[in-house]
Amino acid sequence: MERVEAIEKLRKLVGEDLRPLADLHKVTVWSEAGKKNKGWAGQTIERFLGLALNSSRSPNFGSWELKVISLKHKSPTVLKVKETMAITMIDPIEVAAKEFEDSHLFNKLQKIVVVARVFEGQSESCSLMHSVTSFDLDHPEIYTQVKADYDRVRDTIKNQGFVKLTGKMGVLVQPRTKGPGHGSISRAFYARKSFVAHILGEGYSIPLPVTP
Repeated sequence: MERVEAIEKLRKLVGEDLRPLADLHKVTVWSEAGKKNKGWAGQTIERFLGLALNSSRSPNFGSWELKVISLKHKSPTVLKVKETMAITMIDPIEVAAKEFEDSHLFNKLQKIVVVARVFEGQSESCSLMHSVTSFDLDHPEIYTQVKADYDRVRDTIKNQGFVKLTGKMGVLVQPRTKGPGHGSISRAFYARKSFVAHILGEGYSIPLPVTP
């Protein structure tokens, strides 16, 4: 499916509750054991667009990437970005070997569609679809900063080792642990909340690009 077609289809869902859609597409929100499927909203949107489950690290629609993020209430009438946005896992061997322009991080960010949904509570009894936004990594300052964030991670892996990566790194994109439990050694690239807000065009300010 082309990105323009997907955006047109997704915009028809704006204002709709995603929970009934999850049930329609047989996406599990809560298991019988009472464990929440944290990715249920994204899986629901993927099923709605006709994408089968896959674990590929390439953009999930071929030429473009779909991301689903959560907003939460700052006040009864104001929403803000709830959390950072996972972009792609960090393979230390691959990152050390590849320049930014050849990286999975670049491939994932260069052409994306971000669906924002409203997080109403841990029960996930309802979640309204808020907006659909397209984003291309073509703004010179943003591109330069994301590249600088990647290069810092790459240099750290090459010169100090994978274990030296920390979530304190990165102005727009940070390397953070990903996986179950606090002892996880897996890491992924995450877009900071300020970067997500910039992508959504919510009027949030973002840090100015700096040299790491």
